[in-house]
Amino acid sequence: MRLFTAVDLPDEMRLRLDRLLAVLRREALVKWSPLDNLHITTKFVGSWPDDRCAELEAALAEVDLQAPFPIEVRGLEWFPNPRFPRVLVLGVKGGEPLAALAHRIEERLATLGVPREEREYSPHLTLARIKTATPLSRLQAKCAEMQPAAVGTFVARAFHLYRSDPGPTSSHYRKLREYRFENALAATGT
Repeated sequence: MRLFTAVDLPDEMRLRLDRLLAVLRREALVKWSPLDNLHITTKFVGSWPDDRCAELEAALAEVDLQAPFPIEVRGLEWFPNPRFPRVLVLGVKGGEPLAALAHRIEERLATLGVPREEREYSPHLTLARIKTATPLSRLQAKCAEMQPAAVGTFVARAFHLYRSDPGPTSSHYRKLREYRFENALAATGT
């Protein structure tokens, strides 16, 4: 099975993203991410043996959790660059708490043999992928017009272990387990 960890988005954030995507989808025929698949990845695990899933879940339960923290979603960006884009993303600003969470998960899973990420952690929401040559001028103009594309801020209260299953048009993500930050507060007595 293919696994990853991520911070999920609350319903009110999904509603705002749905409105943003409704405007952008009209501007180009690209592979748009399904709304239900939008999340903030903290660690891509990749292929993992079914018979070791309980071991991975237990390792994640040992991640040193923190207090809930705010995450801001804003800023449309093109990767690798606006001239030859392959991906349209929305920026995620979680500061040190989000980076620390990703680092703690990375360190804990490395003890199980999950390879460490070589690139610096760069949280974002993948809105669309550009897989073939297609006219993007209207979409690029609309993105520029909508900047800073501030979708809002929410408080992250948990991260999740997800399973990714291939589908006919896109992958289907299923939550396997939740790890709540409030549990960390209860454990420290605060």
